[in-house]
Amino acid sequence: MASVVVVGSQWGDEGKGKIVDWLSERAEVIVRYQGGHNAGHTLVINGVSYKLALLPSGLVRGKLSVIGNGVVVDPHHFVAEVEKLRAQGVAVMPEVLRIADNAPLILSLHRDLDALREDAASSNGTKIGTTRRGIGPAYEDKVGRRAIRVIDLAEPETLRPKIERLLTHHNALRRGMGLAEISVESIEEELTSVAAQILPYVDRVWDVLDKHRKSGARILFEGAQGALLDNDHGTYPFVTSSNTVAGQAAAGSGLGPTAISYVLGITKAYTTRVGEGPFPCELDDEIGKHLATVGREVGVNTGRPRRCGWFDAVLVRQTVKTNGINGIALTKLDVLDGLDELKICVGYRLDGKEIDYLPASQSQQARVEPIYITLEGWKESTVGARSWADLPAQAIKYVRQVEELIGAPVALLSTSPERDDTILVTDPFED
Repeated sequence: MASVVVVGSQWGDEGKGKIVDWLSERAEVIVRYQGGHNAGHTLVINGVSYKLALLPSGLVRGKLSVIGNGVVVDPHHFVAEVEKLRAQGVAVMPEVLRIADNAPLILSLHRDLDALREDAASSNGTKIGTTRRGIGPAYEDKVGRRAIRVIDLAEPETLRPKIERLLTHHNALRRGMGLAEISVESIEEELTSVAAQILPYVDRVWDVLDKHRKSGARILFEGAQGALLDNDHGTYPFVTSSNTVAGQAAAGSGLGPTAISYVLGITKAYTTRVGEGPFPCELDDEIGKHLATVGREVGVNTGRPRRCGWFDAVLVRQTVKTNGINGIALTKLDVLDGLDELKICVGYRLDGKEIDYLPASQSQQARVEPIYITLEGWKESTVGARSWADLPAQAIKYVRQVEELIGAPVALLSTSPERDDTILVTDPFED
């Protein structure tokens, strides 16, 4: 038995979709354990591009795919994404897709609140940069013990008092914002209109996973976003509303932590970030534009441009520790092809003092200055390389320097969006 957690080691957008697809061929079960439809994964298979937001990547491969209790589910988006995949020829049936009965739902009122708050924050300089898809407010209702959950769709006769409890909170917020209140009937219709399309997929996910684990199945846990967006360990408050670190795979699926055997950190060969927040290595020059253009750095689902910068070994070294990362999958090395020289951040300078970590303080995060080392670049192309022998010597030197600085070995090396353009050093399922 082997269970592998895939987690982004930076701010997301590290190329998890391709790596999860590559590993899913070796797995029997693929699990989403946190987040919602706010993080996009792109899979390129035989020249066809599949863009996923909520559904696990294993669906495209026909593997059992599970949405765990740690995910917040927008039921209408779920139905739309299922239909979109079916239109591309993917067989999406209850036999291969299960949703946790205790997962909380995202409703239209959550999206409204998300957007209203973000608009208000934009005017006073406290904007977080959310995707406005209702993720944060849905998690708030979960911890506030007033969420509508997936299982509630199966019991329409019990919905009204639960909706009333939810609206006691939300209508008070709306009154304070000068908005019209929401009726119980409108939310009831929103839920009952989609229930029949959701319920065939509902199951006790914790039990399903336990049975597969005991049968010796290989289970792959697919994380969304990145560890630096974790609600506890990220660049707070410019983070997402869930725990994105590897430890959440257990809590967000119902499978205990002893079932996890390997943590793979997906790591981009440079650094990107979407939205607001600190970014010590950000480049506002021609190199930054080059990385954005060659790397096609635009959000999969949101279309937002990504901020780009040099590789930050301080941040990744920190996420290696907070996630218990055993090895990394280094992606987009080919984007660095042709640059005369490359820089890697190896430390920070804060108020004249050198430090080797990212402080928890928001004001200190904004003040840190990167300390760089410079490496010689390479002119040869690394695109499509499938062995170390295909790589330029300077590219190998760059990879080895990254390994040394972050304290974790490279298990896989990705050299293009195509799944087979991958150099395997260590198979996480066999390690």
